[in-house]
Amino acid sequence: MPSNDTQTDVVELTPVHVDHLIADGELAAENAWCVSYDTEALPEQRPAFVPLVLWQANQDDAELAPLLSSDTELTSELGQQLSSTSAIAIDFPAFTDGRGYTLARLLRERYGYTGEVRAVGDVLVDQLDYMRRCGFTAMALRDDQHPDDALRALNAFSVRYQTDVEQRQALFERRLADSKQ
Repeated sequence: MPSNDTQTDVVELTPVHVDHLIADGELAAENAWCVSYDTEALPEQRPAFVPLVLWQANQDDAELAPLLSSDTELTSELGQQLSSTSAIAIDFPAFTDGRGYTLARLLRERYGYTGEVRAVGDVLVDQLDYMRRCGFTAMALRDDQHPDDALRALNAFSVRYQTDVEQRQALFERRLADSKQ
């Protein structure tokens, strides 16, 4: 049986532009950024998230931002280098790959990154609340995901037991502090 590897590679290297972007808890009116997975050449369309190695070689281009693969090793040197950019995209190659959550949380908590952290790739509605709690400020929804469902999912929980990047105290700690007042 003939292989379709060449056709698959071409599709993956074409810059991707997502229509439905949730940014700061709201449906964004526009998404100017495309995502390019091509590690060899810069995309013509700008602004663009590009693979880390390509961004590192072209850091002076303000219309480029890094795209971190889920297997990126976030060292202190890389964390410091990333602090100079206003946006970082983290790729979710499959919804079952949770390494992107760790990258976002490390960027926020260990390296103090304050810019936009965007989830791209296989991003599903039921992941959005967890993504936000790990430090994502923007989520580019997969094409088959409905933006109204995404907004409802972001506001489904009013109380959380565990800590996250915004709430540093667990629920029992907040209740204990309230009872002492």
